[in-house]
Amino acid sequence: MTPEEVGRRIVALLAPVEATTTVSGGQGHARATVDVPVASWRDAVRAARDDAELACDFFDWLSAVDELADGFDVVAHLWSVRLRHGLLLRTRVPRETPVVASVVDVFPGAAWHERETHEMFGIGFEGHGELRPLLLPPEFEGHPLRKEFVLASRAAKPWPGAKEPGESEAGGGRRPIRPPGVPAPGEWGTTPTPAGAAGVGEGPRGGTPARPARERPARPAPGERPTRPARPRPAADAEEGEG
Repeated sequence: MTPEEVGRRIVALLAPVEATTTVSGGQGHARATVDVPVASWRDAVRAARDDAELACDFFDWLSAVDELADGFDVVAHLWSVRLRHGLLLRTRVPRETPVVASVVDVFPGAAWHERETHEMFGIGFEGHGELRPLLLPPEFEGHPLRKEFVLASRAAKPWPGAKEPGESEAGGGRRPIRPPGVPAPGEWGTTPTPAGAAGVGEGPRGGTPARPARERPARPAPGERPTRPARPRPAADAEEGEG
């Protein structure tokens, strides 16, 4: 079946539910992409698996996309091993209550994917029963793949050093531009501002002190012979000289 035929077939199976179909990708990578209401999510996955013409018996992956104020898109890719065609199913959940039905009872292999999506985006999968941490430590707070989540390493990583003439190792010269969404120094966190990341000592959190300047000997006057500092004598030679 072509991607267009796959899309029309799943829409017909879900009628009278309103579902829309498009084709993503191109040539051999083209896939039917079907958007379904969140209430019909599990039914759509089951219909794609059980229908003889679709026969999408292999669960490939499931994840989500943060669409900011529009909510989250939950996306699943199914594949037919026998008929060699794929199907992208997609539904949108509101940001205020990001909950969708679990499809573990349809594809047990979705358990790992739903746990990861719950952990990274904060989306609940009703009926899963075991949405425990998968990749992050239990004490971790927040959902790293949400777009409002600030990656601390982007703000705390020190400036890599002098890259152009006039830039010193102490952080002088041109300052780096903060990535989008990263707060200004001193607005969050307890880690001191690294030297060069936002200026030495800048912000209420303080900063890393600059490297002290080296002391250089004074230059001799014109015509005067430079003097070399006396080298310390070994202890044994000093005692013999005194005797």
